[in-house]
This record gives sequence, structure tokens and C-alpha cells, in this order.
Amino acid sequence: MLPRFLKPTLTVAQQGAKRLSTSAKRDVKVAVMGASGGIGQPLSMLMKQSPLVSELSLYDIVNTPGVAADLSHIDTPAKVKAYTGPDQLRDSVKGAQVVIIPAGVPRKPGMTRDDLFNTNASIVRDLVQAVADCSPKALIAIISNPVNSTVPIASEVLKKAGVYDPNRVFGVTTLDIVRANTFIAEAKGLNPQEVSIPVIGGHSGITIIPLISQCKPAVSFPEDQLKALTGRIQEAGTEVVKAKAGTGSATLSMAYAGARFGCSLIRALNGEQGVIECGYVKSDVTEAKYFSTPLLLGKGGVEKNCGLGKLSNFEKGLLEQAIPELKKNIQKGEDFMNKK
Repeated sequence: MLPRFLKPTLTVAQQGAKRLSTSAKRDVKVAVMGASGGIGQPLSMLMKQSPLVSELSLYDIVNTPGVAADLSHIDTPAKVKAYTGPDQLRDSVKGAQVVIIPAGVPRKPGMTRDDLFNTNASIVRDLVQAVADCSPKALIAIISNPVNSTVPIASEVLKKAGVYDPNRVFGVTTLDIVRANTFIAEAKGLNPQEVSIPVIGGHSGITIIPLISQCKPAVSFPEDQLKALTGRIQEAGTEVVKAKAGTGSATLSMAYAGARFGCSLIRALNGEQGVIECGYVKSDVTEAKYFSTPLLLGKGGVEKNCGLGKLSNFEKGLLEQAIPELKKNIQKGEDFMNKK
């Protein structure tokens, strides 16, 4: 069964339907930074499946030629090219309209996302600097954890380069939505492909706020079950880390979520109307400088921030708990960039 976000594009491509026949004329180069990693490889495969992608640029510090050779045998139109090491970094992002960044070290048992900070912060800084220098108009989708801090780092890099556009920088929180859809569907005996739950806030622990009261179709739970489901969504990453017993973190589900977000950005670039995804962006919706909410996407990135919507009392409580933690995470990212 194909991912939901690939179904319409593949079907339309095969049938030559009018809606995408026009948009498909636009060449879209997508750069995946960290393409040889646990997230990068399956993410690159999913992007290769999309007929919306004309060129797939794969960058990593090792093993990229093998990944590119492997993917190039898949019978879809996207051309695949490998780039390896710092000397080829700038070339990998030249001309890219969408840059997806899953690069970094994975979380291991006992590690928090915060433990990843020092290594991944430097990686994101250097990759975004290359984008700032070579493709300043690209839409940047950051997967590298801790997202609550790495997105502010990316923003500071772009500010210092004089090319910052807050509408073009995203933290990918889509995995939280995918998980929420799955867990609520399981609890209610629904098809998860037909469930849609916005998840706001950030992308770790208590900063993840699933708005189950806004679920489509509407659902309700007793308070104890609501708390348990919310907690599971917030700690789902740890669930995977423990289950993998030291061999990694959420890679396959994150690749799926990253590809869904990437394809949504491309659809919006191609002029498709009504493309909405939750994303962690510069925001004035709450006291936190960055915050994830549903976003209407357009050719320039964020076209409209759709805000919080109506929150239940339970969700208002979650928001109160999340804001101080989120502020601390954001400050940590900004301090990293502003230290002397």
C-alpha cells in the first residue's frame, strides 16, 4: 500500500491528469542532507518515488555514491546525484528548491533529545550555512533533533547571512501527527488514513501537544484514557528507542513523515491550493518565539499560520506546561549561535 501522500501524485502522473500535468513541468530539485543515514536512506527512497521531484541531490559525509546508485535504478523520473564530504557540500544544495535535513546522530537508550544537542547543532549550522550561501530562497525542512533548538539555530545562521525569511524555515513535526493519527485510530477502531489530528507546540516530550479535541472525525475519551494517549504520543520516540534496544531510534516512521512534509512543500511550490501541514516555525501565536501549528503552505513557504484553534481545558493545561520548556529549548539554540 502506497503512502497516502504519494497516492494522488503517482496516480495523476500515471494517468496524465490535468491538475498535475501543468505543475509537473516545473523542475524541482530536492536536496537530502544526511542521505546515507538511518532516516536519510528511506526518506530519499520515498522522495525518489514522487513524480513531483525532477532531481534528487543526496549529500552525506560517507557512502553517498552507493545510496545514489541504488536509488537510480528505481523506475521513476527523478535524476539522482551523490555528493560526499565538505568539499562537495555547496554543490549539493545549488539550485535546490527544497532542502530536507535529517543529518545528525540518532538517539540511543537513556539519551534525551537534549543530549544530542552539541553534535547536531554544529551539523545543522554548517549545512544551513551552505544553503544560505548557495540557495537562499530554498524551503528548508529540518528533521535533525532537538528540533526545538535546531530550527532557531538555522534561523540565526540565515539572519547572520542576511537571507533570513521566516516563512521558508520549518521544523518537521509531522511524525507527531502521524503517530497521533495511528494511536487514536487504533483506540477507536478507525482507518488511520482517514484520521487527522493537529499536533502543536514543539517536538519533544511535554512540548508535544496533540489536539485530540480537534480530531477529524470527532472522537472523545474518558479523562484517564485521554491522559494515557497524550502521554504515549509525547513519549513515542522513547518507545521506539527502547524497542530497538540500542540499535537506533525512529528512522522509518520519521522518513515517512519527512517525505510527507517534503511532498507537501513541493505541491505548494507547484501552486496547489489548500495544502496544510503542521510545522515548527517562527511564530507570534504564543509567548514562544517558535511554535508548531497548522500552516497553509504556498509558493513562498508559509502562506498563513492557522493558529491554535479552540482548545479544550485539558489542552490549555498542556500548553501552559509546554511554553516554559519550549522557551528554554529555543534559548539554547540561540545561545549556541551567539556565543563568542
